Amino acid sequence: MLSQSARATTPEEARFRVDYPNSTPRRIKIIALDRPAERVVRRLARGSWNAASFMTAVRNEGAPASGDWLGNLAGEALNLLAEISAADLVVTVSTAGESAEDAAIIAEVCNARAIMLTALVIDPNALPDAQLLRTVTPLRAHAAMLVVAKGEEYVDAMLTALRA
Repeated sequence: MLSQSARATTPEEARFRVDYPNSTPRRIKIIALDRPAERVVRRLARGSWNAASFMTAVRNEGAPASGDWLGNLAGEALNLLAEISAADLVVTVSTAGESAEDAAIIAEVCNARAIMLTALVIDPNALPDAQLLRTVTPLRAHAAMLVVAKGEEYVDAMLTALRA
């Protein structure tokens, strides 16, 4: 059975119809910036996603920053430049009240590669503004889209909307 759109289209117009999917899945890199966000990212990684890669920027205290400070969820080091260069979109996940200083490093690479950076901040406890600003301020300067979510389920919904 033909759809309403197909029935309303003349044969001349139909020859311009594209008969294959309109795009390939985006290569999205999801990066946890703090320990609580890492727990959320690990849970999300167990789901079914198109072309999303889940990783963490969480380092042990005192560990020096280097090009390999990203890690996959198995704990293996990943090269920041290589990972972001292979992305169409980078999404950082952080928790309100935690430090998001590593976002500046990620944003610098995204900017150099013309890759959009989206920052998701989870604020389940509606922290006071001063604590929320500790996380949001470093992100605000760099993210093309900055979202403060009241719960973890928003991160899942956002990644679904971004076709991760």
